[in-house]
Amino acid sequence: MAEAPREARRAPREHPRSLRRVRRRVVVHGSVQGVFFRDSLRRLAEQHGVSGWARNTSEGTVEAVFEGEAEPVERLVSFAHTGPSDARVEAVDVHEEEPEGLSGFAIR
Repeated sequence: MAEAPREARRAPREHPRSLRRVRRRVVVHGSVQGVFFRDSLRRLAEQHGVSGWARNTSEGTVEAVFEGEAEPVERLVSFAHTGPSDARVEAVDVHEEEPEGLSGFAIR
């Protein structure tokens, strides 16, 4: 009797780009402190399941890290370019980093 053919082994599937975990560090320049920028980032991050943190710096910027699926992280990066209504964003530096496995979102 002939042996039944074995099922072909499949290569491990890569996650679609939108489900891959990514990390972005942003530094937002302009009139961005004292306008609820960090809290707006926190609320948006929690709404979209993004982890990370946001803090004011002594240079007058807001620095934030976003970690999660690519699409929601990019939403936060996009929001950082405009910020809440009272913010006046002049520039945003965006840096791609390796995810660290953060959970939750903190204001520092």
